[in-house]
Amino acid sequence: MAVPKKKTSVSRKGMRHAGQHHKLSAKTVGRDATTGDYVLSHRVNPATGTYKGIKIFTSRTEKLAAKAQAEPTQE
Repeated sequence: MAVPKKKTSVSRKGMRHAGQHHKLSAKTVGRDATTGDYVLSHRVNPATGTYKGIKIFTSRTEKLAAKAQAEPTQE
């Protein structure tokens, strides 16, 4: 029969059991102030590219719209 050579400390046992509680919590979701979309808290809104009303990056839809406007229509 396998027997542990040393006693597992209370701290080590606590660290092993600590990770189980984080899985149960739900993610916090907020609303974007400009668009009203649901976004994860402390994250950039991927649809608009804004964080707390500040423009961080140009979204893919904005890039496609700008490209379509820049190209002249061929008739």
